[in-house]
Amino acid sequence: MKRYVIHRLLMAIPLLLAISFVSFVFISLIPSNPAEVVLRIQQTPIITPEAIAQIETELGLDKPFLARYGDWVLGCLKGDFGISYVNPARTVAGELCRSLPATLQLAAASFVIVLVLSVPIGFFCAVYKDGWFDRLMRGIIFVTTAMPAYWAGLLLMWGISVKLRLLPTNGSGTLRHLILPAFTVALSYISTYIRLIRNNMLENMKQDYVLYANVRGLPQCSILVRHILKNSMHTCIVAMGMSIPQMIAGTIVVENVFSWPGLGTLCISSIFNRDLPIIQTYVLFIGVLFVVFNLIFDIIQTVSDPRLRREG
Repeated sequence: MKRYVIHRLLMAIPLLLAISFVSFVFISLIPSNPAEVVLRIQQTPIITPEAIAQIETELGLDKPFLARYGDWVLGCLKGDFGISYVNPARTVAGELCRSLPATLQLAAASFVIVLVLSVPIGFFCAVYKDGWFDRLMRGIIFVTTAMPAYWAGLLLMWGISVKLRLLPTNGSGTLRHLILPAFTVALSYISTYIRLIRNNMLENMKQDYVLYANVRGLPQCSILVRHILKNSMHTCIVAMGMSIPQMIAGTIVVENVFSWPGLGTLCISSIFNRDLPIIQTYVLFIGVLFVVFNLIFDIIQTVSDPRLRREG
């Protein structure tokens, strides 16, 4: 098991380097010149080639591509992601740290909603297979899966906030402001995990250990919860772990719909303002999140499943 963990950690290093290189390349391919962006933000009246060359020297843009990439990676390892073009007095790390708590709050609330709703609904859909509850939930799942997050957010805003006036339409600061955006982010994941838990439970109901438990006369509730549901959740561990970075990355649209001051709002404003260091660091941050959470929950699944432990 120890060798397996070390092997996975070593495999993550080249993957993280590849993510950093790809994010640096794609941002470098943007047609706008970063020096011109800085000069426009500084409201320079006349942008001359000399002024552009001076800014390129200050930003290190006159160096070869690989030299710039190496400097950026070394800076990232030290926690220095550069400065914001829009506000040179602020660092990229400071901007991300300022916006990250709001995004983590939204993602955490969404994850709790997913767990609270998807596990019991998936459980009862499997127990009452093809009943009215199962058919109703499958219909709702079909609709919500096909519905984009921004459209679901606008519908919830129109129905709950505008018509019923139960919750605020946008902003942050209180629990009432958090409910609508959190539920909007969680909506598509609830549908995914209801299907996953339902299908896993139906497959486990056909296994021999369930027949043996019934023969032994164990209570039906104990068989369903302590055996079938427990074994069905093993395969959901990695999927649920990967949903955490997906929720953090997926808040980019919902945050802008509900004016939530998180990383998504920061990223969209940086795209409009051509604030390339923030965009580049955001892409790197999301890629690192996916790699780290995939590694952590893969190890957790291996530890929790004896069959995978033996294979490892």
